[in-house]
Amino acid sequence: MIRTVIFDMDGVIIDTEPIHHQAFFTQFAELGITVPDELYASFLGSSTRNVFQQLKQQFGLPQEVEALLLRKRELFNQTFDTDASLDLLPGVRALIEDIQRHGIQLVVASSASKATIARVFKRFGLAPYFAHVVSGEDFAQSKPNPAIFLHAASQAETPVTECIVIEDSANGVAAAKAAGIYCIGYASPHSAGQDLRRADRIIQDFSELSATQIEAIEVA
Repeated sequence: MIRTVIFDMDGVIIDTEPIHHQAFFTQFAELGITVPDELYASFLGSSTRNVFQQLKQQFGLPQEVEALLLRKRELFNQTFDTDASLDLLPGVRALIEDIQRHGIQLVVASSASKATIARVFKRFGLAPYFAHVVSGEDFAQSKPNPAIFLHAASQAETPVTECIVIEDSANGVAAAKAAGIYCIGYASPHSAGQDLRRADRIIQDFSELSATQIEAIEVA
C-alpha cells in the first residue's frame, strides 16, 4: 500500500521553468556564453549548483559557483515576484487535497533551492499539505542520482516500496527508478521533449490521477 507521495516541484506543482529559462539565459548573456538548447534541456531536473558546476568547467568561467548561484537567484526572484499570472498547474491542488484527505503523507523533493521552494510555498499556501521538504541544494549530485528521493523516503519514514514519485523530467524519472520507487511521469506541455518512457505510468493531466488510484498501486 502506498503511504507517501513524493512530488517534484518545478513542472509538476508549478511551472516556473519559463522563469528559470529567462533567468539562466539572461545570465548566460551577461557571462558571454552561448548554451545550446539541447544542452540546456539536459539540465532539467538538476540543481542550479550542479548546472553551474558543469558550465564553469565547460566554458572555463572565472566566477565562483556561489556567485553564479546568487546572481541566478536574484534574476529568478525579480520575475517570480512580479509575475501576477503565475499559478499552480491545473488540477494539482485538487489532487494534493485529495491525497491529504486520504491520510497519505506528502513530501516535496525538488532540485530547487530551499529559498525558491519557500517562496513558492509562501505564495501559494502549500506548507499545510507537506510533511517534509527536501531541496537538491543539500546533495552533491542532482537527479538522475537517486539520493534526493532516498532521503525523502527516509524523512517520511516510509520504505521505498510504499512510496511513489511524481516527476516531469527524464532526470527525475531516472532518479526515482534508481531509488527503487514507483514513478508517475507527468507529461506536461511545459516539459516538452523530456523522455518519460522509464516511468511506470504516464499522465497528461492531474485529473487522470486520484488518491484512491494511488492507494491501489501495487509495487512488485
